[in-house]
Amino acid sequence: MTLHNRQVEISLDAVGERLDRALSELLPELSRMQWQKLIREGQVMVDGAPVKSSYRILGGETLVAMIPEAVEPEIIAENIPLDIRYEDSDLIVVNKPPGMVVHPSLGHEAGTLVNALLAHCPDLEDVSGGGRPGIVHRLDKDTSGLIIAAKHDRALEYLQSQFKQRTVSKVYLALVHGSLQPPEAIIDAPIGRDPRHRQKMAVTTAEGEDSRPAQTAFRALTYYHDYTLVECRPKTGRKHQIRVHMAYIGFPIAGDSVYGRRKDKTAWKRHFLHAAELTFRRPSDDEELHITAELPEDLSAILAALSAGHL
Repeated sequence: MTLHNRQVEISLDAVGERLDRALSELLPELSRMQWQKLIREGQVMVDGAPVKSSYRILGGETLVAMIPEAVEPEIIAENIPLDIRYEDSDLIVVNKPPGMVVHPSLGHEAGTLVNALLAHCPDLEDVSGGGRPGIVHRLDKDTSGLIIAAKHDRALEYLQSQFKQRTVSKVYLALVHGSLQPPEAIIDAPIGRDPRHRQKMAVTTAEGEDSRPAQTAFRALTYYHDYTLVECRPKTGRKHQIRVHMAYIGFPIAGDSVYGRRKDKTAWKRHFLHAAELTFRRPSDDEELHITAELPEDLSAILAALSAGHL
């Protein structure tokens, strides 16, 4: 694999932090584990000398790293069952299960939604999308629910333009900690990279290159003891938007290991967030489509336990 030099000036903000953690935040295209491997192999030098991952930053050091050149992985079709909610000659709408990554990436080269879609729609491989053939929008790995894939470039452009113009209606169901107040409102707060943890997103106070406007409308559906089931309608499509916004107003999504409460005692293994409805216009005739997906079994079981007073 070809290597190239990348010189990084470590920020004074990282003083006292472990080298591997700081690098994974400064350059999040590589995971912390990948940085540890490069450091262990002597591909990372601090002030001209090799160091260990546990090296504590003093501030002002110059770091030179030999980073592997990015190579797009070959995407292999895999015969993975799909829960198809709508399909025509232009597009396919799938109810994605929790735990499934949408497209291949480092550490997730197989078993993704794209791998499954390629087995179902072989022509999808020719649809442009920067390594994400046909994928119109995103869902996090542990978020279940509806996602659209286009079968050809014209459909991809048509659908993406609707998302860009904010004419697509998206409805998510979320369970948040606490008794949500007010029961209905719109969160209007810009989102960008968290300056302290570059792999996370955060509400940002100043507009900049990473900060973009974001709006999420929410409405309380059911109040439980210490929890509220909420309908969220994101008006924009920022990364982790609903999770960031609900945490920002003090009602983080239950089970969220990134933006949730530090001492979240929930027994389930993923955040309670489900893409339940999509309304958009069909490329072939501009007719409106409304697609729904009920809560999956794991989330339905949580609500049943809450209703019975077992949680």
